[in-house]
Amino acid sequence: MRRTAGLGALAAAALAAGLALPAASSPPARPSAPHAQPPKKRHAPSAAYLTESQCLATRTIRLPCYDPAQMQRAYSEARLFAKGVQGTGETIAVVDSFGSPAVQRDLAVFDAKFKLPAPPSFRVIQPVGAVPHYNPRTTTMVGWAAETTLDVEWAHVMAPKAKLLLVETPVSETEGTAGFPQIAAAEQDVIDHHLAQVITQSFGANEHTFTSLAALQSLHATYVAAAAAGVTVLAASGDTGASDYTTATAVTHSPTASVTWPASDPLVTAVGGTELQLTSSGRRAAPDRAWNDTYNAKVNDFVFGTSRPHPDATGGGLSAVFARPSFQNGVAGVVGQQRGIPDISMSGACSGLVDTYQSFAPTPPGWYYVCGTSEATPLFAGVVALADQLAHHGLGCINPALYAMEAVHAPGIVDVTHGTNTVSYFTGQQEHTVTGYRAAPGYDLVSGVGTVDVGRFVPELVRTEASVGATVHLGYLPTAAAAVGQGSGVNASG
Repeated sequence: MRRTAGLGALAAAALAAGLALPAASSPPARPSAPHAQPPKKRHAPSAAYLTESQCLATRTIRLPCYDPAQMQRAYSEARLFAKGVQGTGETIAVVDSFGSPAVQRDLAVFDAKFKLPAPPSFRVIQPVGAVPHYNPRTTTMVGWAAETTLDVEWAHVMAPKAKLLLVETPVSETEGTAGFPQIAAAEQDVIDHHLAQVITQSFGANEHTFTSLAALQSLHATYVAAAAAGVTVLAASGDTGASDYTTATAVTHSPTASVTWPASDPLVTAVGGTELQLTSSGRRAAPDRAWNDTYNAKVNDFVFGTSRPHPDATGGGLSAVFARPSFQNGVAGVVGQQRGIPDISMSGACSGLVDTYQSFAPTPPGWYYVCGTSEATPLFAGVVALADQLAHHGLGCINPALYAMEAVHAPGIVDVTHGTNTVSYFTGQQEHTVTGYRAAPGYDLVSGVGTVDVGRFVPELVRTEASVGATVHLGYLPTAAAAVGQGSGVNASG
């Protein structure tokens, strides 16, 4: 799930999909309804690339924006890169509805700017049917194109020599009501034909919006197949903190704590978001915090066009569907009898944007500054690809290894101990607050087991997976059937 980080959000649906717009010199347009023609946008004439210092100095941004070199340095990738561990021989499957008509050329521009090697292979497939022709007047397609751009470019940053496979589906993922059957079928094709070792998903649906438990269970079967085939599956934990969208317009939030699927699936690794504070060279100026920009007036003004609170934080909490899986028995004091998410966290804060390049209509070609757990998830997909290379095989479900590492304070796991995912939102002039969870030493429902020092984490993950294996025992809560089917929603992506 990705947040808009720019001016003139095209729609609530596109906002949920993470549409980003360039810096502008005037206030942002307000969101329109999903599928409506995008409103006219104001933007810098060149949509020019900005350095971090220029982002901070730009009146309409005033936030740091990080480039690939900073992120690679922040996560200590150099020691692995120097040993030739850059994802060579591995394939990352990026799954998105519709995709982007410009993604291959946009990645080439992105790589040239930051002196990244082109991926050894970059294929685009549509295994469950042709994607409709791209329509720049359709905000849903525009939002998915922006999502696809972020997913591809930043997975590539973290594993620059891994192959990329963009898996496009012809129906938009819209909460639990549509799109997921096509996504599951497309992922099953990837698994059956051994096309990738890691699948990254930057979308999710409020658990309550699925039509029935049986519908969710049928989708879960794809992840059973992935685990059996040694394929690691990742999903974003969400961008609305302890709340989530519940309606077709993706603007109504749950008044009570909730989580999203597939992140809540025990066979999926749920990736949350952190806030990084980096120097221009990529060194940390402060320890990472759980991402929560809900009450950050500068962020809200930049992203939403208003300084008042808006849910803008890492997703995390307790599943209403899945019982505590075996790998979380050691953190039962935190999760109780339920599946807790996230499992791990990476950079996602809108108070620490990342650069992307995009050239699809209707926005002008140029540089866009983005954020969200849709950033965090492809970042971690790149990390998994490095581990797959080092292991000489796909690791499959890595959750048992992650929690075994956390239990012994293994090298590479970096605890995140500050921040919450409590959020507030407005209905008209009425402010509502959804109380979330607080980061703390050890596992928590805001950052999971924490974040990573990649140079230490990757070899330790490989060693631990070889020791503990990837077997997961899971089940459903007695109240699961009653928990689904309660939403009315559509979240035009993740």
